[in-house]
Amino acid sequence: MKIFKNIPKIVFLLVVLVASSCKDNLTEINENPNGVDPNSANPNLLLPTVMTGVGTQYVKLGYGRIAGVVQHTQEDAWKDGFNDYNWSEEDDEWKAWYGFLRNNNLLYNRSVETGYTFHQAIALTMKAFIFGTISDLWGDIPYTNALKGDQGEMLPEFDSQEVVYKGIIEDLKQASALFATADVSTYGAGYDVYYNGDKLKWQKFANSLLLRYYMRVSSKLPDVAKAGIEQIYTSGIYIKDASEDAVMDYIGAASGDSWPTAVAFDVSQSNWRRRRPAATLLNTMVASNDPRLKVWFQPVHVRWVSDETLKTGMDEFIRKNGVIQNGVKSLTEQELREEIAAGAKFTRHFNPKLYKPTHADLFNGPLNTGEYVGIPAGMTDPTYYNENPTTGQQVQNQHASQLSYEYQGSKGGLLKARLASAAETSFILAEAAQKGWATGGAEANYNNGIKQSLQAWGVGSQYDAYVKTVAYKGTLAQIIEQKWIASWTSATEAWFDYRRTGLPALVPGLAPASRALPLRFIYSNNELNNNGVSVKSAIEKLEETNFSGPRKKNSQWSKPWLVQGTGKPW
Repeated sequence: MKIFKNIPKIVFLLVVLVASSCKDNLTEINENPNGVDPNSANPNLLLPTVMTGVGTQYVKLGYGRIAGVVQHTQEDAWKDGFNDYNWSEEDDEWKAWYGFLRNNNLLYNRSVETGYTFHQAIALTMKAFIFGTISDLWGDIPYTNALKGDQGEMLPEFDSQEVVYKGIIEDLKQASALFATADVSTYGAGYDVYYNGDKLKWQKFANSLLLRYYMRVSSKLPDVAKAGIEQIYTSGIYIKDASEDAVMDYIGAASGDSWPTAVAFDVSQSNWRRRRPAATLLNTMVASNDPRLKVWFQPVHVRWVSDETLKTGMDEFIRKNGVIQNGVKSLTEQELREEIAAGAKFTRHFNPKLYKPTHADLFNGPLNTGEYVGIPAGMTDPTYYNENPTTGQQVQNQHASQLSYEYQGSKGGLLKARLASAAETSFILAEAAQKGWATGGAEANYNNGIKQSLQAWGVGSQYDAYVKTVAYKGTLAQIIEQKWIASWTSATEAWFDYRRTGLPALVPGLAPASRALPLRFIYSNNELNNNGVSVKSAIEKLEETNFSGPRKKNSQWSKPWLVQGTGKPW
């Protein structure tokens, strides 16, 4: 919604206050450090505090390293934690999500005390979203006894994933029922940064989250999932159109409220420049002439051309409009951008019969001559890919595609946090229909998922042509592949789908740490030191796998309850 910019300055001060109030021990799961009097806080003022925090953090995952996990993107330097899953403990992430819960708990309590039923329903929805995300990421978590520091519960037990997901489902049911009859007269315009007080859209969001979590547990609790999904489908109250997506715009005033790769707060442009489309996603889109390709990615600045008349293996210098630029191996990003905008075309030629890779990386041959070129997943050293003449910390790889310039921005346009979408709900219903559940036709839902995603990215007019190239043939692999593409910038959902289905059939790279795609985040030593008994109990319930490594059960490759006994994803 474009109301984010209208929130009073006092709210942003509150957001800053909340974000800066963390302590370094487990008790922060149970305490309210806001400095806001819980006896007089206005629920309207608390709404954006919760919603902006959650939206921002969700994008940091889905556009960040989880996009690396599901091979939407790769980074061509400082890439171990992004491309190769060489992860450490997740203390800061844990603190952030439980911090949102504390703020949301205050919102809920004040909403109940003041009789603000609309705000109460929002708080229940956000509670389910946040707890669901935490359990999705780690496994067993403090749930039932979390947020009870004022009752003396400073070291809460960890609940099983099964308990958490069942609790989430009940909260969302309650929220949906409250939205149906909620009094919105108490809402102050401008404070709801997702839907600006539209209770029907909020009810659709809550029910869409129910669809998400019913499908999440479908392998473990199939009867519960089937009944729940069928009931919501029958109600007709869920996100059906891209205009109803749960999204948050960015205000762009500072780095904390701007898109993560905004160059306004990154003089070197490194955050944007180093993040590249992954070959896995890009090649899939190229093969089907996906209209979203040109929205998300750029063509290579300098394209390789196969030329058997060349007397050497490859050009040393670039060519501008076919003319060799003697002494010029590369140009800066800004120079290339300006020249290409003015109509120049840059190439380098190579002779495929004489060419020999200049670096001993297995991905360095043959050269990729495509207009769009992605970075292969898990390369041992991606800076050398496709004979990049500017390796290391130098300029940029002119022979690999970059993200759209849109992602250099701070706000506006495509730059939205997307928490749930019509595309996602349609693909969930398609999967349910394929299982034989009463959710309409699998093909119709599959097609609508594609249509809604194209509309969300501004290329809906190309739906008819595109859907013919990816026509439904009755396979789950097709449904999940399209859902995977549609989850761009919201890659956490693609990760959790991969975890429960093994689809898409993503292949890890050759880097030492990328032996298999990870399944979860790692409990931190901070939690072990402060709440050791409960954390150790949770770790013991994890299933160690052949990939778990020296961390054993508390590893990113160990299986939480959700996939134990399912044979998925591997």
